[in-house]
Amino acid sequence: MKGCLPRAALGASLLLAATLAHAAMTWHAVLLVPAADDRLSRARLERGALGHPGGPVADALKVAVQEGQTELPGGHKLALEVVEVADAAAAAAAAVRAEKAGALALVADLAPPWLLAAADAAARTPLLNVGHGADALREAQCRANMLHVAPSERMKADALAQTLLARRWTQVLVLEGPLEADRARAATVQASLRRHGLRVVATRPFKLSADPRERDLANPLLLTGPSVATAYDVVWVVDSDGEFAASLPYRTALPRPVVGDGGLVAVAWSPKFERYGAPQVTRRLTKAVGRPMGAHDWPAYVAGRALVGAIVAAPKGPLAAAHKALAEGELDGSKGVAMGFRPWDGQLRQPVLLSDGQSVIALAPGDGVLHPRNTLDTLGADAPEKLCKLRSK
Repeated sequence: MKGCLPRAALGASLLLAATLAHAAMTWHAVLLVPAADDRLSRARLERGALGHPGGPVADALKVAVQEGQTELPGGHKLALEVVEVADAAAAAAAAVRAEKAGALALVADLAPPWLLAAADAAARTPLLNVGHGADALREAQCRANMLHVAPSERMKADALAQTLLARRWTQVLVLEGPLEADRARAATVQASLRRHGLRVVATRPFKLSADPRERDLANPLLLTGPSVATAYDVVWVVDSDGEFAASLPYRTALPRPVVGDGGLVAVAWSPKFERYGAPQVTRRLTKAVGRPMGAHDWPAYVAGRALVGAIVAAPKGPLAAAHKALAEGELDGSKGVAMGFRPWDGQLRQPVLLSDGQSVIALAPGDGVLHPRNTLDTLGADAPEKLCKLRSK
């Protein structure tokens, strides 16, 4: 009959179709986020503090997953499930369900105790931390299955310290906020300043308060004024909340630059970054959800790119092969260099941007920064420090 395939050709076609059907596979990833996230409250989003979330990380992760579908081998798909959790126990339960279902990986934007609960509950599944920079998660509290896409606080402090050193702003006045997170981050800042040979001339606490008796604790002129024992080149403000830091530039007693959480800030990403294809990356999120990609979105976007890359590298499985590809593969995050996870602490090597919100002032590591193997390892903990005992190099 006209138009019919010969029997041999028909058999070959059916065999090919069966082979392709067998090869087709849907991979699954699970994003864990807080059910109630104070960082996404209307007041905080309207404040728009530099480096703080501009929206849910699910937006950027979904964009990356959608883009990656066209890169996957024929018949393969990547499905994303977003799970809201109310506490550490719920995070652990969701992680267990994901692991039992054969998830390629967990992606999480959670507080450290919740992250650790999820990582411990699903110890055979990689967990990509896209939201928290706590150094302890890379050091004493590290986990063998945890990978960190978000830069650590130490990486950001080192990036700023290198920038100050390059400009010879060596005398630093540190202003420290009242939160527990401020104390931990201030300790990291002090250590980074010492590491780079910069001098802390004084450390002063500040506090925003509605109590008239405490008004002076948030007065920039008093905090940076004549009672500082030594003249300073720069003011480094540690303010996890961000409200005081945003008001500090141009209000210091001496005409000095402000860095840290106000003024010049170390961030993973900025919508003002204009090199290496960055504007196209930023516009993809804008097109999808109506807002540009910010510092909190980029790690989630790169996590999605990493998941796609792992599938491309190990499309036939087993799952362990994809996990290995995820941990050891190279990533292009539109920062001008190939990036990958450090084997000694699971941290993603990456340049850090220095921005004042209007433009990107510098990229760290800068010119002249040296390292025997990879200059990116001048940001954050290096291999010889051996701060994570649960990972082998």
